[in-house]
Amino acid sequence: MTKYEKTILSCLLDKYERSKSFTGDNKNVQSFSVKLTKLYPKYGDEAEYELLKDLNETTAELEQRGFITAKRKKNGIIDSVCLNTQLLDSVYKYISRIPKADINEKLIEMLDRYSGRNELLTVFCNTQKERLSQNKKAEFFDGDLSEYENILKAVSVIYDVKDETFIRDFSVRVFGDSKAFESIIGKVRRLLFQYGDFPGEETVLEDLNIIKNPGHVYFKGSAEIVVNGQKIDLSRLDGDIALSSELLPKTDSIKITGKRVVTIENLTTFNAFCRKDTFAVYLGGYHNSHRRDFIMKMYHDNPDVEYCHFGDIDAGGFYILLHLRAKTGVPFKPYRMGISELQQYADLTKPLTENDIKRLKNLLDSEFSDTVKFMLENNCKLEQEAMDTENAK
Repeated sequence: MTKYEKTILSCLLDKYERSKSFTGDNKNVQSFSVKLTKLYPKYGDEAEYELLKDLNETTAELEQRGFITAKRKKNGIIDSVCLNTQLLDSVYKYISRIPKADINEKLIEMLDRYSGRNELLTVFCNTQKERLSQNKKAEFFDGDLSEYENILKAVSVIYDVKDETFIRDFSVRVFGDSKAFESIIGKVRRLLFQYGDFPGEETVLEDLNIIKNPGHVYFKGSAEIVVNGQKIDLSRLDGDIALSSELLPKTDSIKITGKRVVTIENLTTFNAFCRKDTFAVYLGGYHNSHRRDFIMKMYHDNPDVEYCHFGDIDAGGFYILLHLRAKTGVPFKPYRMGISELQQYADLTKPLTENDIKRLKNLLDSEFSDTVKFMLENNCKLEQEAMDTENAK
């Protein structure tokens, strides 16, 4: 079989598999054809004699096998070729291609097996079965059934991870191979973000305790913390300290000696942040179970102080704040995340992307509606680093 044969037959099969004839919904007999010049623009060019000769011979061979019929011009140039749907099984076998119907059948069987493993996966699997029934492509499927099962397998167990686990260790635990998860990590992350409840796609895995490097929580300011019986008075230190996720559960008590707690989204902003009577916390860009437990303990020990979140003035920043509230039950207020900051630092704002606009529109009926409307009307967003945190009030 030549490369020309495979290209021509694959194109015709693609057309067939996208049709109503494939799904059985067509009431009329359909034909599936393609012009050779669409596949090979230089076909028919007198300067490309070898290409013309090879394609004419290829077409004649496929006609002889009964796979296609060809429509020729008066000069012998082939105008188009049409698939013989009576020999579909033979065509699939000839180019070693698995029929789409067989692939869909295997996909549905796989989706049925994984549906019900957790709430997110149930919704995802049901959605994909509906897509397949409409002759649409299953999301995140690129033709590799083994890879697709690995994606479903990872999502089926990822919510069971209770302690911070390195990516390689999770991969060994689930697949028996330290590298297997790396090859599908992007698709798993997008699937979880699309079907789950996460503030940002880039930190989905960390939110679920799957990490690349050891996690730490950084803090500084007006507080006294007792860890394993040892008291640390942060107000007497000039800088910050960090506790690893392993030590966070060993925190005995947290006493806020100031008036306010501020969680900060960006590390650069955290490093520059300096306010009296404030306990500042950097969560490492995400808040998994250990970090949430730390925050909830802090709130339990200090329910009367003010709790604020300082994030980017964009859709991601608002979603992180909402997610932080929902997962901890702590009534965080937005800190310097409004119209006045957008106006004050107008020269440092950035234009919105299509995804920004889409996500912001979903917040038009939220408590941030005034700020969101301003951002949409002025095509702007603002990163924390652009603000003068030294003078934050």
